[in-house]
Amino acid sequence: MKKLSFLFLLLLSVSPVFAQGSEAVTMDDALQSNGKIYVVVSIIGIVFVGLALYLFSIDRRIKKIEKEK
Repeated sequence: MKKLSFLFLLLLSVSPVFAQGSEAVTMDDALQSNGKIYVVVSIIGIVFVGLALYLFSIDRRIKKIEKEK
């Protein structure tokens, strides 16, 4: 049963590779040619860092509350 479920998951992970066509995506070419791709990547990075800091602060607060109890 484990082998069958592993095979099924493996087949599902490979299927998105075949879903991509041969046509080029123009949005990333336009962003890269204008230099705006760096702005997009930096904003995504800032959002991830902000979320990580928020989660770490919540974790510290929860640990503090657990120690009090």
